[in-house]
Amino acid sequence: MTNENAQGILSFLLPQLRQEFETTRKVIAAIPQDTCAYKPSEKCMTGLDLAAHIALAETFFLNGVINGGFDWKEQKFREPSAVLAYYDASVPPLFDQLAALPAEKLAQPITFHAWTMPAVEYLALDLKHGIHHRGQLSAYLRPMGAKVPSIYGPSADTETQSAVG
Repeated sequence: MTNENAQGILSFLLPQLRQEFETTRKVIAAIPQDTCAYKPSEKCMTGLDLAAHIALAETFFLNGVINGGFDWKEQKFREPSAVLAYYDASVPPLFDQLAALPAEKLAQPITFHAWTMPAVEYLALDLKHGIHHRGQLSAYLRPMGAKVPSIYGPSADTETQSAVG
């Protein structure tokens, strides 16, 4: 991958990552404390654990691109508000660091498990991963007694203004 291509991919993905961050934080913020241990089956994570996974994976991927390698840092959260505080404090500064990365750093190959790809390509993986798990988490909200926030438009739980005729 050329440096120019890597910079172009970043220019395309970074605004999307910022937009999805705002949507994801609304879903995490909707998790009720008293029912955050809900999980739809034994094979699933709890709502709290899924929210933590989303937040920690986002910082994992962003830091991996910034640092040129991946290092998972496990962290436990006791309540959804702590996950949201971590997400809010950690992710936006990483977006700013990504925006300042030189193109050669974005184009450099990084190995993660069986994949070796240019660093910038992990941002697409981060985007897909976060959207996937946010969808799972949004499906937990109603059984937890919460309302589903607007994601890509109003949900059945969001108020919409009727057209004035």
